Amino acid sequence: MRANDNDENLYREQLPHVGSLIRECGRKLCRPSTITNKFPILTWLPRYRSSYLVQDFIAGFTVGLTTIPQAIAYGVVAGLEPQYGLYSAFMGGFMYILFGSCKDVTIATTAIMALMVNQYAQLSPDYAVLVCFLAGSIILLLGLLNMGVLVRFISIPVITGFTMAAATTIGSAQINNLVGLKSPSNDLLPSWEFFFTHLPSIRVWDALLGVLSLVFLILMKQVTKIKWGHRLFWKYLSLSRNALAVIFGTFLAYILSRDGNQPFRVTGNITAGLPPFRLPPFSTTVDGEYVSFGDMVSTMGTSLGSIPMIAILEIVAISKAFSKGKIVDASQEMIALGMCNIMGSFVLSMPVTGSFTRTAVNNASGVRSPLGGAVTGALVLMALAFLTQTFYFIPKATLAALIIAAMISLVEPERISEMWKSKKRDLFPFLVTILTCLFWSLEYGILCGIAANLVYILYSSARPQVHITLEKINGYEIALVDVKQKLDYASAEFLKEKVVHFLNRLDSKIHLAVIKGQEINSIDYTVAMNIISLQGDLKTINCDLICWNWNISSAGVVCRLKNEMRPIFKFDYGLEELVISHFESPSNTASTVTMETAQEDAETPS
Repeated sequence: MRANDNDENLYREQLPHVGSLIRECGRKLCRPSTITNKFPILTWLPRYRSSYLVQDFIAGFTVGLTTIPQAIAYGVVAGLEPQYGLYSAFMGGFMYILFGSCKDVTIATTAIMALMVNQYAQLSPDYAVLVCFLAGSIILLLGLLNMGVLVRFISIPVITGFTMAAATTIGSAQINNLVGLKSPSNDLLPSWEFFFTHLPSIRVWDALLGVLSLVFLILMKQVTKIKWGHRLFWKYLSLSRNALAVIFGTFLAYILSRDGNQPFRVTGNITAGLPPFRLPPFSTTVDGEYVSFGDMVSTMGTSLGSIPMIAILEIVAISKAFSKGKIVDASQEMIALGMCNIMGSFVLSMPVTGSFTRTAVNNASGVRSPLGGAVTGALVLMALAFLTQTFYFIPKATLAALIIAAMISLVEPERISEMWKSKKRDLFPFLVTILTCLFWSLEYGILCGIAANLVYILYSSARPQVHITLEKINGYEIALVDVKQKLDYASAEFLKEKVVHFLNRLDSKIHLAVIKGQEINSIDYTVAMNIISLQGDLKTINCDLICWNWNISSAGVVCRLKNEMRPIFKFDYGLEELVISHFESPSNTASTVTMETAQEDAETPS
């Protein structure tokens, strides 16, 4: 075979065989592991032991005691009637048993989800239910397409900034309820402005109960540190703090209301009974006017993108935090979360995701499998069926204290000092996120944070590490160009400009530039065009270009684009041999490498 034929085969683009890909995909779909991966219950249920039942029951019951008061509170945060919080608190637990892959995760509405639906849920509960269905559909589709990798593009500083901003906003919105005031806004600045301008209107009894409840919740979180007595007792006493605060507040409100006067603002009537199982509303009526599906989607706007994104972030972050060394399949968690939201919308649920507080309670309670979610769900259903009369007397100040206490745990100032110590540059996306979330909106705030973070990625991509040094080898001076990362279209022009600028400063004293290619794994059409252009520019200043030890696939992109570029790629030389061969060869070029040698180099990891 002629050398030219060898070169043709060497630089030919290796395209995937469509038939092989289809057959491989078909085989994967038919494998039992594919089914068990999508339904993790098929993996853990056969290994389930009867001894786990007691632990799962205790954990599920303990989480339920936390979930019920929080669900009522978050229903209020969303601007809905309290029962909608309870409607959101049971279906997720049942569905996660089938599709969830982390035993500790609990699914229900969260303060952040409630706040994000507040702006349009106040128009009609149908908006909250519809966004639950649409968000679930989007999340499920992304999970089925294995798009869990997208979560990696959202950095911890951005997540931290968003979480702290959301917690601050939610906590601030409850400061008025804590002291018996009714604020017309849930935003940060308007809430505090209303508080300070209505100080004379503070209800003394509500303020006293609210502040004492908040102090009680904070102190009860610390009782696990008590050394004397039975540690298990203090542990479960701490885990039951939300339920204890609500029970005490409800009992107090009930006792003091017997004479017909109610010293506290209470939750009021909660619709009794289970929610109907029906399709989510694809149209609604607001103030007597018909609103079509298109108009509802238009009203939701960017929330249809931000709510799924935040929900995915929360559940993946929680799963990783409690995975205990196991690899978390982000795509499978997205499938589970999507199904929880889709099925939840059939029972009037607002958007749900993983709850860090309740997951921590679940883990601390010793849960052994996702089956604990069934106990929590059953407890919520029982509360809806039998306890709604009791919920009437829950003081709003107690619920506000419960929410504020939960939000305090989400504000972690130590994260800021950690970023300052490790890499101060990471404070930029953090500050962009937290400031835009606080003073603009949560939806746009996290998008701004992601954009600020991507600036760093794009900047480093557009300005790769390129080190150019003068090397004297056997009496010949050359410019050695060392590229320390892959090249793509964003960095193509930068490489060319840097080489040309370096050589121009030397007044054409250098007659050979060598670009090392050990770390250039792949290039694209734009880079190839710039390499060709660079060779032309160097010729005008009487300088040759050699691409030394490039990856075969990278060299092939240039050679297929312009056949005359093949001689500049050298594979089987040391640097000294390469330079001597170039300058002392009669043709001023070294012989091209054989196909066998180049292929051996291509198979050797760079």
